[in-house]
Amino acid sequence: MEYAISILPQAERTVKDTTTIPFGVQPTEHMFVAEYKNGQWHNSRIVPYSNLTMSPFALCLHYGQTVFEGMKAFLMNDGRINIFRTDKHYERFAKSLERMCMPVVPQALFTEALHQLVQLDGSWVPDTEHGSLYLRPFMIASEERLGVKIADEYLFMIVCTPAYQYYTQPLKVRVEETYARAADGGTGYAKCGGNYGGAYYPTKLAREAGYDQVIWTDSKTHEMIEESGTMNLMFFIDDTLITPPLSGTILDGVTRDSLLTLAREMDIATDVRPIGYKEIEQALQTSKRVEAFGAGTAAVIAPIQTIAIKGRDYDCYIGDDATMYKLQRALYDVRKGTATDNHNWNYII
Repeated sequence: MEYAISILPQAERTVKDTTTIPFGVQPTEHMFVAEYKNGQWHNSRIVPYSNLTMSPFALCLHYGQTVFEGMKAFLMNDGRINIFRTDKHYERFAKSLERMCMPVVPQALFTEALHQLVQLDGSWVPDTEHGSLYLRPFMIASEERLGVKIADEYLFMIVCTPAYQYYTQPLKVRVEETYARAADGGTGYAKCGGNYGGAYYPTKLAREAGYDQVIWTDSKTHEMIEESGTMNLMFFIDDTLITPPLSGTILDGVTRDSLLTLAREMDIATDVRPIGYKEIEQALQTSKRVEAFGAGTAAVIAPIQTIAIKGRDYDCYIGDDATMYKLQRALYDVRKGTATDNHNWNYII
């Protein structure tokens, strides 16, 4: 099925230089909106960016039915624009929606909305090495009613903002042994709002202690490593790239999946398995070369310089020849079109 998307009067771009604007502050001049009602999607449109008018009774404001995705568009070396891995992001969005009892957006509508919006606001895609256009598809329950129930009405929207380096310095993190990001049987694998709000408090405590983020551990034993902050976590030890396996508590990161694929193509050994913080501690105590980094859409690769375990700080390797930077370059080259896209990851506008 094809979905007709109307484009209402276009807005003028007023901001030219976005390099000094913090991430997530400056929207592009347009946004996509579609409404779900009576079991159908309708009124799909691209309109000038503006605030929403919403009833205080809207169910999303009370009971947590809100899901989002994070994607990026890149300016390729030949001047074309590429939206990276639309299919993989759609699959994750659909999985999150199903978990939150929300209607799944048809893939044709999802892809066409992204295509037309990025095509319209394509001048916002930065022409710099670390620049991209961050795309935020999201859905909220818009039905006007108080009462704990699955909503019958929703808004699906996409907004965009220029993005550069999310973290400009290597991170200091500490292993979290009290609080948990997610538990078995919960919503840890879904990109729903509550997962992020629930992480604020332990992250706040870590920052007050001088750290940037936490390393999340499992909720039962607080020994097995899961994620770091809002990113998947990866280690390079003994010439092997190690990362925890996907589970109901770990997000299926698109960057994580891309890096694992590229590592195998580069003949880098990979090991997707459970890993405890004690194993990392032992490697650091025996002076092994340990690379640790977060992997995510916003940050891409975020080097970790310090890991705190039970009150002791350990230094990880962040030298210029680190393997994580080789992986980062390989991913960059595919996105920019300077390396062969063997997996059809680039959706070219």
